Amino acid sequence: MTRSLLVEIGTEELPPKALHGLGEALAAGLREGLGEARLEHAAIRSFATPRRLAVRVEALAERQPDTRIEKLGPALGAAYDDDGAPTSAALGFARSCGLSDPAQLERIDTDKGPRLCFRALQAGAESAALLPGLITRALQDLPIPRRMRWGARRVEFVRPVHWVVLLLGDQVVEVDILGVRSGRHTRGHRVHAPQEFVLTSPESYEKQLEEAFVIADFSARRQRIREGVEALAAAAGGRALIDPELLDEVTALNEWPVPLLGRFDAHFIEVPREALISSMQNHQKYFPVASADHHLLPLFITVANIDSRQPESVIAGNERVIRPRFADAAFFYATDRKTSLADRRQELRGIVYQHQLGSLFDKTERVAALAATLAPLVGADAATTTRAAALAKSDLVSAMVGEFAELQGVMGRYYAAHDGEPAAVAEALFEQYLPRHAGDSLPVTPAGVALALADRIDTLAGIFSVGEEPSGSRDPFGLRRAAIAVLRILIEREVEVDLLALFAQSAARQPGGTDPDAVARRVFDYVIGRLRGLGEEQGMPPEALLAVIELGIHDPLDLWRRMEAVNTFIEHPDAASLIATDKRIANLLQRAPPPAAVDRERLTAPAESALWECLQETERQVATRISERDYRGALEALRTLRAPVDRFFEEVLVMAEDADLRNNRLALLGALRRTFIVIADLSRLAARVGAQ
Repeated sequence: MTRSLLVEIGTEELPPKALHGLGEALAAGLREGLGEARLEHAAIRSFATPRRLAVRVEALAERQPDTRIEKLGPALGAAYDDDGAPTSAALGFARSCGLSDPAQLERIDTDKGPRLCFRALQAGAESAALLPGLITRALQDLPIPRRMRWGARRVEFVRPVHWVVLLLGDQVVEVDILGVRSGRHTRGHRVHAPQEFVLTSPESYEKQLEEAFVIADFSARRQRIREGVEALAAAAGGRALIDPELLDEVTALNEWPVPLLGRFDAHFIEVPREALISSMQNHQKYFPVASADHHLLPLFITVANIDSRQPESVIAGNERVIRPRFADAAFFYATDRKTSLADRRQELRGIVYQHQLGSLFDKTERVAALAATLAPLVGADAATTTRAAALAKSDLVSAMVGEFAELQGVMGRYYAAHDGEPAAVAEALFEQYLPRHAGDSLPVTPAGVALALADRIDTLAGIFSVGEEPSGSRDPFGLRRAAIAVLRILIEREVEVDLLALFAQSAARQPGGTDPDAVARRVFDYVIGRLRGLGEEQGMPPEALLAVIELGIHDPLDLWRRMEAVNTFIEHPDAASLIATDKRIANLLQRAPPPAAVDRERLTAPAESALWECLQETERQVATRISERDYRGALEALRTLRAPVDRFFEEVLVMAEDADLRNNRLALLGALRRTFIVIADLSRLAARVGAQ
């Protein structure tokens, strides 16, 4: 027999940015607990509103399945004495099984002889008895960085808890959870339905809450907001700009969302659209509206958590709030343009970048020098790149960026264009910050690529040079993000560089007198270590990086191409055999280092002569493919070696008694190993493909 389960935790307003994740995590935690408890169930659904987290489990078994228990006891010889009386071992085992007499135990034959055995059918526990513990553990395991206490209670949660619902079918499971006695009373919308009311069953949960002006399902509420916002924008002749993160946040702020269309003065459209959008989205949680040709319209859509009798008053209030913010932005924009970026550059001398690394002005000097080195490597004009580097941080001292920090680079592009700087310089000022986050677009222009790389390389080298590299979860300078950005730009923009040398150049320009080569090596190893994560995102095994990391290659693009080739190679039927061969050869050569050259005259066995001939041709093919950066083709060429290699190990004794013969055969294997390792160390892949 099964019944549905409903758990609802009623709270004060939950953190909006965490709400959806908390709801999903609670459902996942309960699902895991039910699985461990062997309680069968059907679908599990999570619900999350500003004032509640809830989970409904459909068709939950009323009890665990019965379990057959078999417990082995002492050997029969140790269980009874010569007179057949039970020993202390038998008596103790019986007591541990809940029996008073060892005669109640069974005797069974085992591989180690006859033994006492206890067998029983243990009845499964009722789900109602198990649920309080499972729910409590799921709540304790929620990803809450900081928990709080309230009142005189010692319990902790993300927000104070005011009610708990725990229904199994139409019955209440009474228990204290987070200091509150569970029941069947819940609450609706704060304004439209503030009174407590009784939930009749888990199945009626959504319907009853909707009657109380609460849309419990997060996804349904989000879809309702999206549709309402899009409809309002379309009716006004525009198109809503819906940022997914903002949509989630607005969904988490409203239990009964009502979209409303507001307006602002059209002259504010002269302010850069990014500033207006930032103010609307980040500060006011509004959805901007654009025309069909992507121009911003003097409209916005706000979402109220109330179905007001006077919506025009709600709209007017929001219009009053946005007007001074836009007026400030317009003032900042007008004021900022009175001073050029070049003139603002001197203000950077007074802003500390990092107390051991000097000012922001000092950083721009270092970045400009490194950007000049990078320019020819990425096909950028040197003068354009160094000019962009010199102006790169000037917008940080503007009033607009002071108010809207997220517009760094964006305002630099506007101000550079206003100052008459070349378009390539202006675009590079914007692109230096790309990618801003995971999955973001990359710089496109050559100068933008050079500046984005130079800025991050300087940051990495500088922070490592003063010993502030990341440790654990601590990464105050965002070096993990910077490292991944460098790799993405180099790989996706196909830029070939000696990254170790660039780090050494950058480290040498840092103040403090640390060993630049040592710093460069530490930074390089740190950055290249991030390749593993990038590879795993593309479905590559971690061994792909291990196979290429120790080849002494300092070009991330080259390493990546080799990783891709290895990832393709290991799927081939011949891969396991060749990888096992490479590992076998590596082990042999580790014990007995080979001479440098093969003496052709000493290749007396037909199998070793055949391997030598095949190896000569394969080496030529591999060298050609590598010169063309065709690493897949190079690994493909190795497949021709499989048959002669297998024959060699079947017919030839490598460790022959004759020293000259033995050394020559080791030299042949050394040549074979060098042909393999010039592409990748295939022996590192042995565990992946099961090669021994």
